[in-house]
Amino acid sequence: MISGRTAGTNASALSVLKKLGSAEATLLDVADKKAVAATAADIEKRHGRIDILVTSAGTNLGATRNFKTVSADGWDDVVKINLNGLFYCCLAVLPGMRARKDGLIINISSWAGRYPSALTGPAYNATKRAVIAITESINIEECMNGIRATSILPGEVATPILEKRPVPPSKEQRDRMAQPEDFGKAILFVATMPARSCVNELVIAPTWNRFYLGGLEAPK
Repeated sequence: MISGRTAGTNASALSVLKKLGSAEATLLDVADKKAVAATAADIEKRHGRIDILVTSAGTNLGATRNFKTVSADGWDDVVKINLNGLFYCCLAVLPGMRARKDGLIINISSWAGRYPSALTGPAYNATKRAVIAITESINIEECMNGIRATSILPGEVATPILEKRPVPPSKEQRDRMAQPEDFGKAILFVATMPARSCVNELVIAPTWNRFYLGGLEAPK
């Protein structure tokens, strides 16, 4: 089961997944806590359980992402998706996992969650750092219930969020980044680990890492 905020996004992802096996998609805005709870309840009713949750919804602002340009409304827009939405999803699945004494939650943080930069901006930096804290909190409180949680911290991955940057990377630059399928393999690695082992945190970045190479600049 996948979810997205638009029918077009869902349809595109679903067409790929159905080539690999059965799949479903549902429209969901993770910032809507009532909708998240209802969706989780519906999945559990129809399928009996939720074994794995991957929270990958994320957003950032465009040219108005830094302190000299960011607005309170812009800050709220990032927080409600990157932080609140992730929390609502985790909260919705934990009771069922707790009752079964089994479950895996994979939360997508960011390189910026561990290594903040002016390029990514304070709202993105703060929310992605918070993802790491939420993940560790789950492990602290729920490890005795057989529940594991992982933060994955990707560096530059060639996904549509790059279009939000003040200066979007060129095709040549994106070709040298980690690709969505690389990221997918990292998620699969975590998901297929035995239940006795917990990958608390996993960092994945392109070999050609522009954060190391000084090739990234903050908005002017």
